[in-house]
Amino acid sequence: MENTDNNEAQELEQKGMPMGSVFVIHLLMEEPCAMPDKDFVLSVMNKHLGDVESFTYDENSAAFLAKRYSVHYEKENEDIPPMLMLMGASEITKPVMNEIDQSQTWDCEEADEILASCKYQAFANDMMAAGLHYMDRAEMLIDYIEALMEIYPQCKAVVFETSKKMFTREAILNCRMPKESRFIYYAVNVRFFRIQGTDDMIVDTVGMSTLFMPDLQYHFHGMDPDWVVNHAYNFLSYMFDRENPIKDNDHIDGIEDGRISRDVRWNVRYEGSLIGPEREVIDVNMNEYASGTRG
Repeated sequence: MENTDNNEAQELEQKGMPMGSVFVIHLLMEEPCAMPDKDFVLSVMNKHLGDVESFTYDENSAAFLAKRYSVHYEKENEDIPPMLMLMGASEITKPVMNEIDQSQTWDCEEADEILASCKYQAFANDMMAAGLHYMDRAEMLIDYIEALMEIYPQCKAVVFETSKKMFTREAILNCRMPKESRFIYYAVNVRFFRIQGTDDMIVDTVGMSTLFMPDLQYHFHGMDPDWVVNHAYNFLSYMFDRENPIKDNDHIDGIEDGRISRDVRWNVRYEGSLIGPEREVIDVNMNEYASGTRG
């Protein structure tokens, strides 16, 4: 029998999802599994997320109210908790990643093997969460991700749809990173591309749209890309900690001898992305290392 809930989840999978849209998680598995026991799921959810209430629960799908959080709806003059959705495991009918996405799975060395061996997936996502303060939404999603790893011991790895970032279940269970840094670590991918036939390179990010923030883009040559990737993660953390104070034509600290330095100033501008998905990015002009043309 066709699982209509999983079909609905698959409709949420798309490149270039609107800013703040639902945050979709693929839970990859080698074998099909039944929906976990309701009482067990609720106990795990409450342990990780605090006050959670079951909204619906059956053999195909479940929905929970994350009551520790609320979104105010002015029209109804009401505060409503966001929902966390779970859709049962079904056979994977189309690739979870394309070739470009798969080439950017830096955080999962076993990515190719896992994608080849996992023929089933469950879906999880949030709903009615876009109105949360971005830090609250990030915290809620981190807790949900970590709860899911406990709920589904069969899960080999997760893929976050917005960024196509991939982690094994063990990597998430064993994460010791400070909690305030985990959303960017889990869900924002820093990608690297070489431009064929040139010395040009691009480092960009995907995934900040969940928090209603722009991604980053560096189009450059002549610098170690690992230095640029490190700069990108630091820049993302700065934006997250300060609710993105960056404006058009601001200047930020650049890189000197592999280190972020206040003595080097790089200009930044809001532009459209060079590499898909189409999205708003903060383009970083790396002075003498910059490639391409900028208006």
